[in-house]
Amino acid sequence: MQKVKIPITLHPGKAAQHRLKYDGIVPLEKLPRLRGVIQEEVGEIAVKIHCKNDEQGLVVISGNLSTHVTVTCQRCNGDLGLDLDQDFVYSPVGLDAESDDLPESYDEVALDENGEIDVFELIEDELILAVPLVPTHNEASCSYTAEPASFGVLKAEDDKPNPFDILKQLKKDS
Repeated sequence: MQKVKIPITLHPGKAAQHRLKYDGIVPLEKLPRLRGVIQEEVGEIAVKIHCKNDEQGLVVISGNLSTHVTVTCQRCNGDLGLDLDQDFVYSPVGLDAESDDLPESYDEVALDENGEIDVFELIEDELILAVPLVPTHNEASCSYTAEPASFGVLKAEDDKPNPFDILKQLKKDS
């Protein structure tokens, strides 16, 4: 399949009638909330979207997202590369469908006032959910050590008198 431009918005009913398929790339610059979670400023997300009607007559938007991102390891604060590969299956709700009618394998996506969905927002939500809540290296490759870190040289205690020595003396005297 030829790489095509991924639309920003999509009318799911019309796309399902025509059984539209999209296979393309979304630039990372178009996803500002995702850029707040990862370290990259530029990059690409490979996107595949397929629109159809299922056996029940429901509109289904399914697809796959894949990209490589770098996040901060929460154990050692080093760079951690993640390969994100996320499958999704959505069915729109809002006009004539109710969320109670959807099979469990479908996630719901809300339609806007024009009866369309924001494809870039859907992609961004899926990738944010694919990033681990606390990303860490595996223990073998993490540079974290359990030894306490010290920065600088600690001064040795000069034989200063302990201010509580007087209390010890009073306790012994009584």
